[in-house]
Amino acid sequence: MQIHRMYAYNPRLAYLAEEDRYLTRKIAPTMTFNVIGTGVNGQEHIRNTLYEGHATIKGIYDPHPNSQKAAKDSFAAYVTDRELVIYQTLEEACNDPEVDGLIIATPNYTHIEVIRTAAASGKHILMEKPMATTIADAWEITQIAAKHPAVFQIGLQYRYKSIYTEAIHEALERKSIGEIKAITITEQRIPFIDKVHQWNKFSEYSGDTLVEKCCHYFDLFNLFAASRPVKVYASGSQDVNFTEFTYDGKASDILDNAMVIVEYANGIRANFMLCMFSPMFYEELVLCGDQGRLKVSESQDFLTEQGVASSMQIHCGESMPARISTPKYPSHIEALGHSGATFFEHRNFVDNIMGRPTNTATVADGFWSVVIGAAAQRSIRTGEPVYIKTLLSENGITAEDL
Repeated sequence: MQIHRMYAYNPRLAYLAEEDRYLTRKIAPTMTFNVIGTGVNGQEHIRNTLYEGHATIKGIYDPHPNSQKAAKDSFAAYVTDRELVIYQTLEEACNDPEVDGLIIATPNYTHIEVIRTAAASGKHILMEKPMATTIADAWEITQIAAKHPAVFQIGLQYRYKSIYTEAIHEALERKSIGEIKAITITEQRIPFIDKVHQWNKFSEYSGDTLVEKCCHYFDLFNLFAASRPVKVYASGSQDVNFTEFTYDGKASDILDNAMVIVEYANGIRANFMLCMFSPMFYEELVLCGDQGRLKVSESQDFLTEQGVASSMQIHCGESMPARISTPKYPSHIEALGHSGATFFEHRNFVDNIMGRPTNTATVADGFWSVVIGAAAQRSIRTGEPVYIKTLLSENGITAEDL
């Protein structure tokens, strides 16, 4: 019988002894993870690991005191019989013999150094997106992962949002709209939130917006296109956000709006539109096939009268019935972060470790999402289309390497 997590962690039922729990019993963890980096994303990983239940968290490594405190609070909400271990060095956290896996959620620019240490442990790895800020570093991580003896998963979890899970099923598995020919994704949202030392306001540390944030959408492009990108053209700028912001005397230089066109080897074209000075969150994916059109969307507008937060529409003309639905996960799952996608990312991390089939983002998926982002950033700088073959060649990567 299914365990009801929303009741298992309900404080009103905290008085129940374990022997009195059945529907509200908690899963006995069989794995132990450490979390490296406990900012907003790292805390989300702690909560989702503990809520999912098949694994527990032993400790963390993060040199920032406020991040340590926040991690302790997240941990204490689920585990009351022991304290979270605070490791003094990255090496200690990565090489603890009692730990099975490592979750890496440090700032983007640190990923390459962290992974060199983490991979040497031979433990299972879940590394947040983007896997690196440059193609060179992403390629080095790809090479490291190719020799890694355990699971190496990239945190491109948008493919687990309910709207995209349904779109994947309908378009790729059910073939509801026939052969996909064109892909469009739109994101309109508020600016980047504050981070420790404001690293996400500077392209040097984040890789810039199209690598840092939009690699999620480029991963979806690649997933639906089922092909390799050959050419990228983009236009974008910093028009509104952080135009007067400085930190330690350095001015912010990240994009807040962009349009990106990607051409694929199989003829599919994809386009992406980003606006990061919207007063709301809105995501939309449109797939056009030779037999129909699929649209999914998700919104959060902060109004008192909340409308439909998610939607899927399938229109197939005269070939089959049209459908409109509202894909959703249970509210307590969605509340854990990223509309519930992180929870299912963790469930799939566990499944990968246990040898079960999943569709999680591979290291190759992470690499190609960075490639498109980096190509788009270059196109914006130069005003010219970027050919992927040339871009990879400049980084010493040939077709034979891929």
